[in-house]
Amino acid sequence: MRSEIRSEIFIKNVYPEIEGGRFPVKREVDRSFRVTADIYSTEPLEVCLLYRKKNPESSPWYRVPMIQEGAVRWSGDFPLKDMLGWCQYTIEANLKTDKNRKTIYTHVLEIRVEPVSARFAAWYEMFHRSQGRAPGKSATFDDMIARLSDIKRMGFDVIYLPPIHPIGRTNRKGPDNSLKAGQNDPGSPWSVGNESGGHKAINPELGTLDDFRRFVQACREMDMEVSLDFTTNCSPDHPWIKEHPDWFFRNPDGSIRYAENPPKKYEDVCPLNLMPEDREEQWNEIKGILTFWLDQGVTAFRIDNPHTKPQEFWEWIIREVTKDYPGTIFLSEAFTDYDKLESLSKLGFSQSYTYFTWRNTKNELIEYLLKLTNSYLKEFLRPNFFVNTPDIHPPILFTGGRSAFKMRIALAATSSSLYGMYNGYEILENDKLPYKDELRNSEKYEYKVRDWDAPGNIKGYIARLNHIRRENPALRYTDNLRIYNSTDDSVLFYGKTSQDGKNAIFVAINLDPFRSATSRVTVPVEEFGISSDEEYEVRELITDTLHRWRGRENHITLDPNKEPAGIFRYEKRPLTLQPSSKTK
Repeated sequence: MRSEIRSEIFIKNVYPEIEGGRFPVKREVDRSFRVTADIYSTEPLEVCLLYRKKNPESSPWYRVPMIQEGAVRWSGDFPLKDMLGWCQYTIEANLKTDKNRKTIYTHVLEIRVEPVSARFAAWYEMFHRSQGRAPGKSATFDDMIARLSDIKRMGFDVIYLPPIHPIGRTNRKGPDNSLKAGQNDPGSPWSVGNESGGHKAINPELGTLDDFRRFVQACREMDMEVSLDFTTNCSPDHPWIKEHPDWFFRNPDGSIRYAENPPKKYEDVCPLNLMPEDREEQWNEIKGILTFWLDQGVTAFRIDNPHTKPQEFWEWIIREVTKDYPGTIFLSEAFTDYDKLESLSKLGFSQSYTYFTWRNTKNELIEYLLKLTNSYLKEFLRPNFFVNTPDIHPPILFTGGRSAFKMRIALAATSSSLYGMYNGYEILENDKLPYKDELRNSEKYEYKVRDWDAPGNIKGYIARLNHIRRENPALRYTDNLRIYNSTDDSVLFYGKTSQDGKNAIFVAINLDPFRSATSRVTVPVEEFGISSDEEYEVRELITDTLHRWRGRENHITLDPNKEPAGIFRYEKRPLTLQPSSKTK
C-alpha cells in the first residue's frame, strides 16, 4: 500500500524586504505597492498578498490575489491611498486541491507609507533672522511672512527654518564663528535655551508663538509646508542644565562637556546624553517637544547631526511620533560616513542629505546616482539633494560663478525628486572664508540684510525649473532615473519616464562651467516605439524651443554662459509652460 506524499510549499526571495523584515520599506500614498516572491510547490497553488494597517494591531487583514508570472515567480500589488502610517504585509499560499493546506511567509514585513511630499518637494532654507530690512536687527515673523510670496514665485514647496528658540549667552559665538561675541551679536540659533526657555519657546526677537502660528498659516495658504530644525543640543543656559544635570556629558573635572563634530567645535552648545539613567523620562520629554511643534502646524523636522546620537533613540522617537502624527517627515542631516547615512534611513528617516554636494565629475555622479536608484537603497533611502547649506558652500560654486550655480541646481532638481537650497543661492552669494568651504559673514552668527532682487539673480531660472518639475510627472520620482550614453566627458545625459509611460524627459548637463561642450547622446528610441532612422520632436523646456531628432544618436551643444542644462521632453502631447522670457 503506497503512503501518501504530502506536497510542501516554500516561499522564498520575497521582494521588497529589508534584512528579513528588520527595517521597513518606504512608499508614498499616491503609489501602489508591488510584491514579488518565488513560491515552490509540486501542486497548483492559490497565492494571496495580505496587508493591513499596523496601528492598531487589531486592524483586519486585506487579501489580494497574486499572479503567477513564471515557473515559480508570483507578483501582487495593492493601493496605498488610504494607508498613511505604518502598515504590514505578508504572503499566504495554499493548495488548490486542499484549502486547509496553506503556508504563510515566515516574516510579517513593514511599510512606512508617507505623504507625497516625502518623495517630491523643493525645500527652501529660510534663515529667519536675515529676512528683514533693518541693519543690525533680527527679522520678525511678520518680515518672514512678507517674503513668502517671493519664495512661492520661485516654486518652493517646503520652508525650512533653523531653530527659532531662545539663544544661549554663555560662550556665545561671534561673527564667522569667533570665540568672542560682541554685546549685540545674536549668536548661533543652534545654541538653544536661555532664561526665556528652551526647545518649546520662541526667540523673542522673532515674535511670539501666536506670530509663529500666523507664519505657518500664511505658508499653508500658499500651499507650502513648514519644516523646523530640531537639535538635541542645549546652550549652557538651557533650563535643563539645572533641572536635569544628569542629562549631559561631563568632563573629568565635573564641568559639562561642549559639543564636537570633528574637526568642528561648538563651545556654545552642550550635547545631551541620550542614555541617562532616567532615559524614559528624557525621551518622552523630547517626544513632547516634537508633538508640541506638530500641534502648531509644523509638518516636517530637519534633524541636526543625527549620526552623533544613539540609533535606537531615533528608531524609537520616529515610530512614537508617527503613530499619532503619521504624516510627519524626518529629514536626516547625515553628512557622515556612508554606513551611518544608510542606517539612519533604514531606521525610519523619511529623507537624507547626501554626498551629492561634493559629487562634481561625470563618473562620480554616474556612480552615485546608480547606487541610489538601481540598488536596494531605493526601497528606503530618499536622497534630498541640497545644493548648499549654511555650513557647506561647495568649491565649484566659488570657482564656477553664475553658470555653476545654474548647472548645480538644474542637476539637483532633475536627478532627484527632492532637492533643497539655502537662501542666498538665488542671488549667487559667493564670498568665501579663507581655507573653508563656507561663506563669509554668515547669518549663523550675525544679522544680515539682503537685496533679494540683486542684479544677476537667478530667481526666474529657479522658478522655471520648479515649474518644469511640477508639470512633468516623470520628474516627481527618483527611482525611475536611467543614465544614457554621452560622448563628451563633461556632459551627463539621463532620462526619466512617468509610471504610465506618457511623460518622458531627457536631461543633458554640461558639468564644466567654463567651456562649451558638444556631445553625441544616445536616446533609447526603442522604448518609445521609434525606429532607428525615424524623426521625432523634443521640446527643450528651459528655453521652450522645439527640436527635431532622428534615431538613437543625436548631438547637443551646451554653452554654460547661456544654458548649462537642457531639459528635453519627448512630445506626445502639448504641455503649457510659463513664458521663457521670464527665465534669467
